Amino acid sequence: MKPSSIIQPLMHAADVCVYGGTSAGVIAAVAAARRGHRVILVEPGRHLGGMTSGGLGATDFGNKSVIGGLAREFYRRVGAHYGIPESWVFEPSVTKRIFEQLIETHRVKVLREHRVIMVNRVGELIRSVRVEHRPTDKHNAQQAGDGAPTEISARQFIDCSYEGDLMARAGVEYHVGREASGDYGESLNGVCPLLTGHQFNIDVDPYRVEGDPTSGLLPLIDAGEIGSASGGIEAPGAGDQRVQAYNFRLCFTRKDANRIEHAPPVGYDPDRYSLLARYLRKLDASGVMMRLHRIVMAVSPMPGQKTDINNSGPFSTDCIGMNWRYPDADYALRGEIFREHLRYTQGLVYFLATSANVPSMMRAEMSLLGRCRDEFVDTDGWPHQLYVREARRMIGMEVVTQAHCEKTIVTDQPIGMAAYKMDSHNVRRIVVDGFVRNEGNIEVPPTGPYAIPYGAITPKTCSNLLVPVCLSASHIAYGSIRMEPVFMVLAESAAIAADLAIRGRFDVRCIDRSALRQALMESDQVLHHDAADAGPMNEVFLERHSGEVASSL
Repeated sequence: MKPSSIIQPLMHAADVCVYGGTSAGVIAAVAAARRGHRVILVEPGRHLGGMTSGGLGATDFGNKSVIGGLAREFYRRVGAHYGIPESWVFEPSVTKRIFEQLIETHRVKVLREHRVIMVNRVGELIRSVRVEHRPTDKHNAQQAGDGAPTEISARQFIDCSYEGDLMARAGVEYHVGREASGDYGESLNGVCPLLTGHQFNIDVDPYRVEGDPTSGLLPLIDAGEIGSASGGIEAPGAGDQRVQAYNFRLCFTRKDANRIEHAPPVGYDPDRYSLLARYLRKLDASGVMMRLHRIVMAVSPMPGQKTDINNSGPFSTDCIGMNWRYPDADYALRGEIFREHLRYTQGLVYFLATSANVPSMMRAEMSLLGRCRDEFVDTDGWPHQLYVREARRMIGMEVVTQAHCEKTIVTDQPIGMAAYKMDSHNVRRIVVDGFVRNEGNIEVPPTGPYAIPYGAITPKTCSNLLVPVCLSASHIAYGSIRMEPVFMVLAESAAIAADLAIRGRFDVRCIDRSALRQALMESDQVLHHDAADAGPMNEVFLERHSGEVASSL
């Protein structure tokens, strides 16, 4: 008889277990269910859809003609909601409903607020994963578990989380940070030259007392890398474990009936934004037009007189340097990093709306924008999803690099395509030659749309795991791949590969590639590119909603 203190896990069995209820996770689960499999979708939080339902309403795609399959179907479902053929811009609540409808229609079992704590792997085969139930409060704080853990056995596993937690606990090799440029022969990887993108292009003194280094640095400047461009920071191309900045994508509105008034967050300290105040003062004195959307935020109009607000400029919504420990952090530390990002964002918005150090026109613009009463209703109008732009990256059967983006390497085993620029947000804020500078921003377009190989989602040492989100790519190539539509495409391809592996009793590394290609084509996945298509915005939406666009700014 077992001691009463030992709690036996609850048992679930499935053909396919998908970890991570991101947009990719929902698509993978639906694709596997459509092929007749029993599917369990495990989501650490409460909400499905990841960034696609978490505030990123202005979809980044580079070239939407390479987005096919279930991903394209999803954007057509969004369009149907707005009465147009398809839409790549949307309200978070709309996409959340569509993801929930897809899951319900296909009878996918979902375990919400469950996070992986252990992977039972025998040799190269994952037999089961153990997850624990951890309810989250409105600020993403982890609460005590509610009793027994849950053991999920499956024939195939697909890790669709932004962090790659199942992959990591399965012992799969991965990388965090920037490789040295010489590791894969990439001119764009590693520590960056101090480029102009989202940069302090006007000299701003970093010290609390201007001109006095002994007075200490202003907040939000990295004290660990002070020096000259020639000697105080690493040479361009050096590798490190730093991670590009995260932020929240903010769904705000100017519509009075739906707008929540700004209020100071708990512990608000305006001194935290003193560098921004000094930067704005210098810009104002130089004669620059001081408008919110030109200087501090990228404000994209969404339906419903709402916005998708993103980082823009050297001091914005990106929390530069606050996330370096996030990828390998335990759940408690990740919760604190989440909350620190939220506190920063709440304080930034309140500072811009109320501080006398902000030019009056910008202050008035921020005051007219506020979070929406009908979005993120259980988190006080703040997004529930942190924009984890990059965390762990698997080192798999094949590593996608700058050469793939530039098509000097072309795969003969494509499972989808990407087309966005090789894009990294800033990694750190430092002092160089006595002034503040940001480091890490890269924005370089690929040589047209390019194919992503099957080996990029396939581990070297695991026979029944596929990883379409934290896939095998260098830092600079991942910056091009890491777009929500591409994650959806790769997730459907992973589900199709898992289906073939189950039916043929194959190791995922050994499935018939010609059969995979045929199944992908039958699912309307785009595996090659013939002609250019649309630009960065949805022209049909803009034409139909031009009045809303004007009133949202």
